[in-house]
Amino acid sequence: MSNNVRLDSIDREILFQLRRDGRLTNVELAGRVGLTPPPCLRRVKRLEEAGIISGYRAVVDPVALGRGLEVLVDVETQAQDRATVQEFEDTVAGYEEVVEFRRMYGRPDYFLRVAVEDHAAYEMFLIEKLGGLPAVHRLQSHLTMKDIDTGNPAR
Repeated sequence: MSNNVRLDSIDREILFQLRRDGRLTNVELAGRVGLTPPPCLRRVKRLEEAGIISGYRAVVDPVALGRGLEVLVDVETQAQDRATVQEFEDTVAGYEEVVEFRRMYGRPDYFLRVAVEDHAAYEMFLIEKLGGLPAVHRLQSHLTMKDIDTGNPAR
């Protein structure tokens, strides 16, 4: 990614519109940002080449996929050596239930967002997968009561 790219208000509007709807055609995008299609496409290509736009994704409904229960999990580890930490990270990153995985500064050591079908599926995940890992010292689960839409398209 180039740090030399300066973003003006049109570039920022392009990014805003694409975060809201990554499937916009160039013609639709150009109309929304007040450009004709050719300069709009040039700007999008420049943003992609600079690494500012790193990809396009589909937003998937978790309920439709059978993953309607979301749990936030704080993980504290007892591992100190790099090999155990790396094994823990590789293992957890490979779990299909884990949709977000972050190493944190301070406590907890890790933050997970887990999506499963229901409470029974989460219990199985916790007991059979996450809780059985040698690096795990303590787990704290936070069940989501309500997902509140902030209107932020960057989500």
